Amino acid sequence: MPSPKKIIVFALLFAVTAPIISQAQIDLFAEKSEPVRDIVTATFKSTRIVNGQSIENVGKGVLDFRILHRFGQLSDGGYNLFGLDQASMRLGLDYGITKTLMVGIGRSTFEKQYDGTVKMRLLSQSTGGKNFPFSLSYAGTMMYKSLRNTNTTYIPYETDRFTFAHQIIMARKFNDYFSLQLTPTVVHYNIVATKNTPNDFISLGIGMRERISKRVNFTQEYYYRFNKIDGYYNSLSVGFDIETGGHVFQLHVTNSTGMTERTFINETAGQWGKGNIRFGFNVSRVFTVRKPKEFRK
Repeated sequence: MPSPKKIIVFALLFAVTAPIISQAQIDLFAEKSEPVRDIVTATFKSTRIVNGQSIENVGKGVLDFRILHRFGQLSDGGYNLFGLDQASMRLGLDYGITKTLMVGIGRSTFEKQYDGTVKMRLLSQSTGGKNFPFSLSYAGTMMYKSLRNTNTTYIPYETDRFTFAHQIIMARKFNDYFSLQLTPTVVHYNIVATKNTPNDFISLGIGMRERISKRVNFTQEYYYRFNKIDGYYNSLSVGFDIETGGHVFQLHVTNSTGMTERTFINETAGQWGKGNIRFGFNVSRVFTVRKPKEFRK
């Protein structure tokens, strides 16, 4: 049997070397483990660039109350105070069901439209352990035009009032100062004006964000239509996003009156070259309806 002196010496050696061995094992494990994956955030500052959807969703359990407001045309002159005497607006609510799934509803005064949207994040731009170069989302919108029918020769079915939009949203945040988004879009009309008019209209949206300061960003949005309705023009909007904490103010000018995918993409009647542009703003206020588990008591 070992002597008490040997037992004491062995115990002291174990007490000194055990932490060193354990730390070496931890360091070895850390070297073999993969680097942490970092998800890129704040590609844009709001769920809409101007009129159209951005790649962003509201957070899980967060409700976003949004007011979109468009004044009349600047070309109306001083009699209408350069459009300030006239206005159209949309009230909307967006809610984050999960981190990647958002739903929303809205009501527009223009053509008395109701709309419902679902937006799902499919892929996220990331760096670190797993690099992926861009983010990808799907957005689907259903629009209902409740404006009373003035046509006496044909009484439309209720389903004729519906229009649908399907969008694939691809965006990349190149750095803190610049983001770019492409939005291929299909808008489907349940009913169209003539037999020669297609029911499906294809367009490509291009959106950009350029950072000016910590709280101010310059934004641009343009939709090019591959097949067109006569008398309407491509939508172009430019503006500024201003963060104030709980609010995001978006101030802009646009040649579009409507604020749903059907109206601003395919039914924009204004022309920039003729001064048919409108000053407008979007105001967003978010509320936490359901706190994440880690913040609940």
